[in-house]
Amino acid sequence: MILTDEQKAILDGSQGEVMAKILKTLVMYGDTFGATKMVPIAEGTGHIVTSFGIYIVKGVFDLMDQLIDANLVSKQKFTADPRPLDPNVPKNLLQDIVFKVLYSPQERYEKQLSKIGLRDDKAFSCTCYLKEMGNTPKKGDILSWAESSAVNYANSVIGARCNRNSGIIEMFGSIVGYVPYFGLLTDEGRKANWIVKVKTSKKPEAQLLGSAIGMKVMDGVPYIKGLTDFIGTELDEDTIGYLKDFGAATASNGSVGLYHVEGLTPEAIEQGESLLADNIQEYIIDDKELERVKNSYPVIWKNPDSKPKLCFMGCPHMTFKQLTDWTLALENKLKEKNKKKVSIKTVFTASPYIIDKFNQTENAEKLKNMGVVLSYICPLMYMNNPLCAKMPVITNSNKLRTYTSSKYYTDSEILEEITGGKC
Repeated sequence: MILTDEQKAILDGSQGEVMAKILKTLVMYGDTFGATKMVPIAEGTGHIVTSFGIYIVKGVFDLMDQLIDANLVSKQKFTADPRPLDPNVPKNLLQDIVFKVLYSPQERYEKQLSKIGLRDDKAFSCTCYLKEMGNTPKKGDILSWAESSAVNYANSVIGARCNRNSGIIEMFGSIVGYVPYFGLLTDEGRKANWIVKVKTSKKPEAQLLGSAIGMKVMDGVPYIKGLTDFIGTELDEDTIGYLKDFGAATASNGSVGLYHVEGLTPEAIEQGESLLADNIQEYIIDDKELERVKNSYPVIWKNPDSKPKLCFMGCPHMTFKQLTDWTLALENKLKEKNKKKVSIKTVFTASPYIIDKFNQTENAEKLKNMGVVLSYICPLMYMNNPLCAKMPVITNSNKLRTYTSSKYYTDSEILEEITGGKC
């Protein structure tokens, strides 16, 4: 790897021993993946995935103390993934006790994050790129992120450049201001090695389509044809929500860090099929294929036929438009069934900023009256509690399904189930 004189000086200790160790770690990381150089990251677009003060990662807290003692801070104020706890989310006494033990270092850790460069006490969301969060990168920006769904969205929908880093690596990049140049930062690494042809009879569920593609291409870069027949070529609020959920499923059910949608995403619009690499593979998705994928999901509840006790919506966090649309859909479905409240404990999750915005509308009171809890929590962190993991939880998130014991339902199935129906 070729380093600049400034980078060599940092390695030699010009900015202290701890900073030298940080850059050395990044150089070793880059060498592992064949990086040719270190490149500067964009200003004002920091985000870190490690937002949870869970006691089993004690080394992280000790590391943070070392950074603070060395007076090191991020080159930019950053946002972080969602908090793991919210007192408003349903839990019983035993579950609450486990939560308090499991996340006992949370307060200490948030104080450490503030000293390192956390933007404010509301800057917690996995959808850091949404306009309400004020942390949207620009096309071509080099990022140091790790949150898989955020990396996926930034690369694909915005056209920024970021590798799928690990938690601590992303923080090191933000502190030193450089990341190794390889993979999705390079033009070659952004070429598509899969063509995916969507040939469904109707608009495919975002989470299900993303799951199918992720499991097929794994860490590949898909070039998707036919999707704009259903979602259009305008990046409006509906499309943003769709691509957010779709991309998260490709990233969690596989390890996709970048996708191109013909006629919609920026690089596909600009470069078209010149993005296709040699020896490209093809995957055709029709109704039968989506049904096959859905039927392949294991149900790991103790009793697969249990009645659901909790529903989580918003993994990744919901957009303002999704919150509004789901509130109205739920209101109409309950009226249709002559009911006033949901039949299953239901939690919608969104960023604190979007919750604040939503709470200024009449729909906030409607949602509350229907018995839905609106929270900033991370559903994954909730399900880390072993007592919660034993519960029959349903979700429309393929990310949550993949990483926890929750069961996936489509949007229409969720709506039916939480209003008292049977899927």
